[in-house]
Amino acid sequence: MSTVGKVVVVGGGTMGCAVAAIFKAAGWATHVVEADEPTRLALPGKIDAAARTLGTGGGKTSPVIYGAMADVDWSDADIVIECIFEDLSLKQAVFAELEALCPAPTPLTSNSSSFPISQIGKGLATQSRMLGLHFFMPAHLVPAVEVVSSETSDEATALRVGEIMRSVGKKPIRVKRDIPGFLANRIQHALMREAIALVEEGFASAEDVDAAVRYGFGFRYIAAGPLLQKDLAGIDIHCAAAATMYPYLRTDQEPSAYMRRLVADGDMGVKSASLRGFYQWTPEKVAAEQKRYETALLKAACILLDEEADH
Repeated sequence: MSTVGKVVVVGGGTMGCAVAAIFKAAGWATHVVEADEPTRLALPGKIDAAARTLGTGGGKTSPVIYGAMADVDWSDADIVIECIFEDLSLKQAVFAELEALCPAPTPLTSNSSSFPISQIGKGLATQSRMLGLHFFMPAHLVPAVEVVSSETSDEATALRVGEIMRSVGKKPIRVKRDIPGFLANRIQHALMREAIALVEEGFASAEDVDAAVRYGFGFRYIAAGPLLQKDLAGIDIHCAAAATMYPYLRTDQEPSAYMRRLVADGDMGVKSASLRGFYQWTPEKVAAEQKRYETALLKAACILLDEEADH
């Protein structure tokens, strides 16, 4: 397979823009469909800026932007990535239109973080070429992407999509069944349930919970995932600790009252008018933290890229 090709991203919001930047930086012909005119007009500059952060010069070709899927030449697309709003009926409508417009066997993928591809493609004739392709925000900086198969997804197509993602500098993670949350979000939400509970119940501040992860066990994750780390440290030690702690861990079946109250009050973090969430923000703090966050991610990505190169 060629190392460069043509990608069509459907949806030019925050995630779609970042996904387009990944491919542009890798030298792909990058095409984006975005119905909202103000968003569409701002896309070329935003995609170029995100691509430049990847240190590749941002790619030589400019992204091509469309207002409707019918305007795209689908005949030579190598992969399609849907990145629209998380609404199942809208995604189903997009995939029905994609099936009619984009010839098989071009892979049709969805960046949905909550809807299984089996639901999005339900009832369509070419479900075998449909996969979940779940990126993590900010998508152009976080190396991992989950390649999610349903029972009807073709294995060769899944392998092909994984190779495409590897060719643009991402780390593909195979998910063999499209269970809710896939892999990373299931693990992340299990951690978040406990982290929020510790703050809610007054055991620690948000700052100390975050420090415990970043400077404690989370510090090791850049070097080893949780299962490899336990092999290195001893599964027996973890098993004994688990027997002691598991009875006391939260097992709520719905979001905590504390988190639901924050959302109800409009305190959703830096995007809120209140500039409140688990922390209190000012515009200056937001700008400084976003810059620090991006810089730290770039440095962490370099560690992993160097390790990949050594292998």
